[in-house]
Amino acid sequence: MTRIGTSSLDVLPLSLGGNVFGWTADRDESFAILDAFHGGGGDFVDTADSYSAWVDGNSGGESETIIGEWLASRRPEGFVVATKVSQHPQFSGLAAANVRAAAEASVSRLGVEAIDLYYAHFDDESVPLEETVAAFGALVTDGLVRYTAVSNYSAERIREWLRIADELGVARPVAIQPHYNLVHRNEVEESIIPVAQQFDLSLVPYFSLAKGFLTGKYRSTDASAQSSPRAGAAAQYATSQGLAIIDALEGIGRAHDVSIAAAALAWLKAQHTVAAPIASASRVAQVADLLDGARTELSADEVAELTRVSEWTPTSV
Repeated sequence: MTRIGTSSLDVLPLSLGGNVFGWTADRDESFAILDAFHGGGGDFVDTADSYSAWVDGNSGGESETIIGEWLASRRPEGFVVATKVSQHPQFSGLAAANVRAAAEASVSRLGVEAIDLYYAHFDDESVPLEETVAAFGALVTDGLVRYTAVSNYSAERIREWLRIADELGVARPVAIQPHYNLVHRNEVEESIIPVAQQFDLSLVPYFSLAKGFLTGKYRSTDASAQSSPRAGAAAQYATSQGLAIIDALEGIGRAHDVSIAAAALAWLKAQHTVAAPIASASRVAQVADLLDGARTELSADEVAELTRVSEWTPTSV
């Protein structure tokens, strides 16, 4: 188990991504995935109020609704739910009134008394940061949210948020959610991790498996044969350098009797300040690999080998 920042949230070091619920996983499959995850010891799910508004016929909130129905049906003890605000079509941005309305809507969809971890999904520079920070602080004071966090914020803006929170006397964020994995390292390691270390914040990275590339499924830059909605984005990493990372993961995974994906998650989990990588499963069969990643402990030499072979930056992200 691992603690998220200075919070009391103590979780298995893996967060199940809820972005697929209501998209590539329908309600029944989503329930089965959540059952398998929880049955295997998982206790932390990540979603957002905007998931999955991009799907034809959806309006946003579908993922939260499915998770809420699962929570009501299963009543899992100690299960931690994280969600986000700023991208829902009806609740766009981080103005104070919008943050409050969006949080209330998320609480209703999830069927919880309070959201365990509430992220500002994307920075909104059209709103004074003081207004957003105060709004998040009020949610904690009023009991709608237990802890706050930020996602996709620059190091400079995170430092500013913390300064303002201290000035206002409201709760500081406890976590940062950045794009971070073996093929996307430099920005996070150079700017975000130092902030996290200085202020005792935890990282909960998304795209932990590089949109599927770090499962080993994509060995060619030609994604035409793949049916996944993310195939093109994942296949971009299938360069000679990217494939060298896959080869290294395959060897290390074999030594631990786990998959390439599990080895990739284990490397990420071993990085400074990372509490719980986020990874999603659109089928029940994928859940075991994710749980293996949470429990696999790589040796220092294995971590160093993966760090060495992945010291590169893709031409596009």
